[in-house]
Amino acid sequence: MPPAPATTENIVEVQNLEKHFGAFKAVAGVSFAVRRGEIFGFLGPNGAGKSTTIRMLCGLLAPTAGSGRVAGFDIVRDTEKIKTRIGYMSQKFSLYDELTVEENIDFYSGIYCLSAAKKAERKDWVLTMAGLREHRRARTAELSGGWKQRLALGCAVLHEPPVLFLDEPTSGVDPNSRRRFWDLIYSLSGQGVTVFVTTHYMEESEYCDRLGIVYRGELIALGTPRELKTQHMPEAVLELDCDRPNEAMLALERLPAVKEVALFGKGLHAVAADPAAAEAAIRTALAAGGFRLGRLERIVPTLEDVFVSLIEARDRVAGALTEVRR
Repeated sequence: MPPAPATTENIVEVQNLEKHFGAFKAVAGVSFAVRRGEIFGFLGPNGAGKSTTIRMLCGLLAPTAGSGRVAGFDIVRDTEKIKTRIGYMSQKFSLYDELTVEENIDFYSGIYCLSAAKKAERKDWVLTMAGLREHRRARTAELSGGWKQRLALGCAVLHEPPVLFLDEPTSGVDPNSRRRFWDLIYSLSGQGVTVFVTTHYMEESEYCDRLGIVYRGELIALGTPRELKTQHMPEAVLELDCDRPNEAMLALERLPAVKEVALFGKGLHAVAADPAAAEAAIRTALAAGGFRLGRLERIVPTLEDVFVSLIEARDRVAGALTEVRR
């Protein structure tokens, strides 16, 4: 099912947020807003600053500079109040392996100070939502990664928070478990919960209402998946299948008509301002190099194409600035 449309009310707002660790800027002045009921994704490689940003929004880490509000509370002054209004699921499984599924739910019900009646109601809801009724008395250590993931999500929303932060929640689980987990996210969003999720999986990013692409602590693009593919990728993308793709990539990188080229599955994606000129140059170069070319056609850009293009553009700018300073 598709995610429910979000309202226009902002429940997370960030202005020029920074976090420094010594001379290193883990987060370098990001600004964005997340609407109530929206599934908002932070996409970026490991070390880009995604987890650091989430920890500041959850009140777990004090920012070096900038400001932000979550569920109406200031991320510097109201950290304890924020913690009562959010659910947080880290990329590392954080429940207790020696406890049963039911005991973990009971433990977190106590942490959230739920009344006896509310505790029973929410436990029943979590067991149903996560499909864990048959596993309620199983030791958590015996669960598969996918079942642990569902249990962690259930415990994170026991107290019915309006905002849910998921930090790389599907890291290390199989694709089927990942897809089922996203069905649960859609269900929560449909009930009005705002979901803020970090990920480095491109296919997972397509499930979000909007995405922020993060690189080296900076927010380098923001929009819906469709907007990112149409507004941030003005160049054409050519997809080609050929033998020896690694060697072919090196040959195509030297062509003036090709702006960028990257491995994509078993083939290559080439980015070009003039697709006709690039196609002719590619065919000539591959023939001259003795490569067998199969399919060569223009395609709609993928999020991965956009991601690679934006990062390479940012690296070129950074490289140029370094040369100027020298």
